[in-house]
Amino acid sequence: MTRRDPLPIPEIEEMAQTLRASVLHMLAVAKSGHSAGPLGMAEILASLYFGCMKHDPDDPEWEGRDVLMLSNGHTAPILYAALAHAGYLPVEELDTLRRFGSRLQGHPERISLPGLESTSGPLGEGLSQAAGYAYVLKYLDKNPHRFVYAIMGDGEVNEGNVWEAAMFAAKYRLGQLISIIDRNYIQIDGATEDVMPLGDLRGKWETFGWHVLEVNGHSVSALLDAVQTAQAVVDRPTMIIAQTIPGKGVDFMEYDFKWHGKPPSLEQRDAWRAARGLEPAGFDHLAAEKENQ
Repeated sequence: MTRRDPLPIPEIEEMAQTLRASVLHMLAVAKSGHSAGPLGMAEILASLYFGCMKHDPDDPEWEGRDVLMLSNGHTAPILYAALAHAGYLPVEELDTLRRFGSRLQGHPERISLPGLESTSGPLGEGLSQAAGYAYVLKYLDKNPHRFVYAIMGDGEVNEGNVWEAAMFAAKYRLGQLISIIDRNYIQIDGATEDVMPLGDLRGKWETFGWHVLEVNGHSVSALLDAVQTAQAVVDRPTMIIAQTIPGKGVDFMEYDFKWHGKPPSLEQRDAWRAARGLEPAGFDHLAAEKENQ
């Protein structure tokens, strides 16, 4: 939420679909980028920005804001879509994804856009950044009213840096740190359990001293309930394992790891929108320019 009240759950659900449509459009226009992860994270980002996070697009540096670190930076399209529809940048600017000179590069750069709290690209770093921020809030600022959210991909959990951050956060009892793993079971080379099995992911985090919740990552009500529970846990960090479908909502992408880093075509975007009775996508002037290049 902003400094205003959060949206009702049905409106957050509708916003998730809006974000999903924006992501599909952005990627088709860019002809580049990652599809499966951003599409599967639509409900997560909608729940955070329109349901539970304290933030203010009119004052991005507001000292009372919550902070979001997107560790799996290749899923930037869904973050850009959320920021745009929340009011941090014009929605039309989403058409500039990955263009030369655009503020919307393939991985987010903190100084490029209002509302971005970290630069991400190398996987495994976001949880450390978030833990450091939460440490400052607790022990230096002594501000218990702000929360730090860190989103990670499940394949990213292969990184050793993640587990160093996990130990640090547990040791210092960083209850203001709430992390969410996008558990979609795919990564760039295939299924996570084939590439590097994660096994009992919940048990691993519990062993490291975290409070752990598992939810349906496409249920706004479940996500909001999990965040509310996590905010009440003051003596340790919380990990929310959000079970999601990669490519959610786009039938030819769902569950297929080959769409991890592959964009749809303009024709696929248009067919998807037409099947749902949606109007033709706007801001296609940039797409036309690309076709003529």
